[in-house]
This record gives sequence, structure tokens and C-alpha cells, in this order.
Amino acid sequence: MSRYEVDGVDIQTLPKVSLHDHLDGGLRPQTVLELADEIGLELPASDADALGAWFAAQSNSGSLPEYLKTFDITTAVMQTEHGLHRVAKEFVLDLAEDGVVYGEIRWAPEQHLQRGLSLDQAVEAVQAGIEEAIDLVESHGRGIRVGQLISAMRHLDRADEIAELALRHRDKGAVGFDIAGPEAGFPPSRLASAFDRLARAHFPATVHAGEGDGLASIEDALFAGRALRLGHGTRIAEDIEVEQERDDAIVVRLGELAEWVKDRQIPLELSPSSNLQTGTIAQWGDSLEDHPIDLLLQLGFAVTVNPDNRLQSGTTLTRELGLMVEAFEWDLDDLEEVTQNAVAGAFCSLEEREELADEIADGFDDLR
Repeated sequence: MSRYEVDGVDIQTLPKVSLHDHLDGGLRPQTVLELADEIGLELPASDADALGAWFAAQSNSGSLPEYLKTFDITTAVMQTEHGLHRVAKEFVLDLAEDGVVYGEIRWAPEQHLQRGLSLDQAVEAVQAGIEEAIDLVESHGRGIRVGQLISAMRHLDRADEIAELALRHRDKGAVGFDIAGPEAGFPPSRLASAFDRLARAHFPATVHAGEGDGLASIEDALFAGRALRLGHGTRIAEDIEVEQERDDAIVVRLGELAEWVKDRQIPLELSPSSNLQTGTIAQWGDSLEDHPIDLLLQLGFAVTVNPDNRLQSGTTLTRELGLMVEAFEWDLDDLEEVTQNAVAGAFCSLEEREELADEIADGFDDLR
């Protein structure tokens, strides 16, 4: 049983949907140790607990660029077919243990070619690991559906190539496209030709925006990137004005961009712990209670809750939801709402989303 409960229910037992989960941010510390030993990579710690603590400490920098440096180690041990297969397999098993019934795993294949793999071989290795894990989960009487989000690094120059890679694998595990990496100075419009190609092929995209940069980043993601979801999108709250008036009445005014995102129910892939670590919410405060996620949910935005990087944040989706219960007194209905928001934004067919929505509703009802 996890330590996180809501209305007397163990949150780990609730069916969940994870839309923003990085493969290279979700390795088990013991796996990092063993894979590093295989390739002779020196690590900053020699046991799993100490290594996990090192990742957590390094990630609490308050800076997205500094946070991203921790991935130098995780990507280094994911340069072979064996390494990618193992990490992907364990990742899916960890999703299932977390109560996730549908997950999208994002990662950037271009970062995994240092030991001779081609882009396609890398994607195939990850897919093989995913499928082996799905079979294992099903052999234990449970079910999980998992797709790959193929990411291009926004500050490099391979987006067109990575878009084509995603399209080659669209019927073999790839369900969507993403761009990741430092936001400031690298807007989605810089990669316009890749997004044009994807749009013509009717292939969905989510874009990291509103994390390391502000409203301009979000606007560019929506219009140049044709983003169907916003990777984080936290800083859409910059376009919301909250005023305290007489008799404690609260007046909230939304700017045009915030209205657009809310009215069209564009899912926000919010990751509370990560947003705190990277300084994304620094303008509002320095604790989870200062995160605008609760305000956004109460205003009717399509809020979803995600782990982002399980290793760096020392977290799970169970924990992230539990933290929201502790910080904002969310109840079971709130957790079901954000989970159904994630279902609505999932990159799968309408029929699959309807089936998944029923599964989530039944799962919550069974635990009430």
C-alpha cells in the first residue's frame, strides 16, 4: 500500500493515464549502475540509494538547463539495443505497478546513436522492450496500453528527419511527435517544416512549451507546432489575472491566449514536482502550494497530472496525485477529472479513448 490516500482510497490502486513521462528520466538507479558497469561508465555514486539521492539533489537546481544535465548519465547507458530494451521493459513494468493503464513514453532517438545504432534500430529496440513488458503485465491478469512519443531535440537540426522517423513507425508503436530540450531561444517555428510534414500526414504532436519559456512559447507551440497538447503549459497562468475585491470576492480575468487554451480544452501536461524543481513556478512561489495547477483546474482548463521524470524527481504518478491531495485537498472526483482529461487528450483512436474512459470510470466507481 502506498502512503498516498484520497477519501480513504489508496491512490496507487486507482487506474491512471500518464501522458508526460520521459524514458530517459525514468530509469531505476540499480539499472543505471548495472548498465554503466557494462560500458565502463564512471558514476557519481556506487550504490542504488546513493545514486538515486544524487539524481534528486542535482535536479533540485531551480533551473531547467541544469536539470537537463542529469540526462547525460541516463542517455549514456541507453546507447545499445540491450540498454534500450531493458530500460523500456522496466519502464512499462513500473507504469503498471503505479496503476497506469494507458501511458505514452516520450524520448529522443537522436540521442541514442553513439554506439552505432540507427534511428530505426533504436525505436525498434524500445518497442521490443515495451511489448515484452505488456505481455508480462497481461500474464499477471492485468492490462496496460503504451505508445511511443518520438521527440526531436529543438536546439539541434534533425527535426525533419525525426518527424519522418515517427511517421515510419506510426503503425509500429509510435503514436505522436514531440520536441524537447531548452525552450528559450528555440521556438517551435524554428522547426516549422517538420510540423508541416506531420500535419499533412495527420500525425499528432505535443510540444514542450510554457516550462522554460513563457506565453510566446505556448502561442508558437499551438500555431506553428499545431500542438494538440501542451507539454507542461504551466506558464499559461501568466495570462490569468487574479484580483481580490471587496467582501473577499475573487475576480479572474483570462487573456486571449488563456481563453483559447481553456475554450478548446487543450490538455495541459502539468508535472508539479518537476515544475518546482526547474523553477517553472518561481514567479508564484517556492512550494507546491504555489503551483497554479489548482487554479487552472478550478477555472475549467484541461488539467492533467504527470511524473515528467520519475528518477530525477524521485516520483510516481501515484505520488504526484497524492501531493495534489495534500496541497489542495483534492478529492476522488478531482482525481477522476484530471484522469479523464488525460484520456480525452490521449493519442489513440476515438474508440480506444471511449473504451479507456469507461475503464477509468468503472475503476473509480469500484473503489468508492
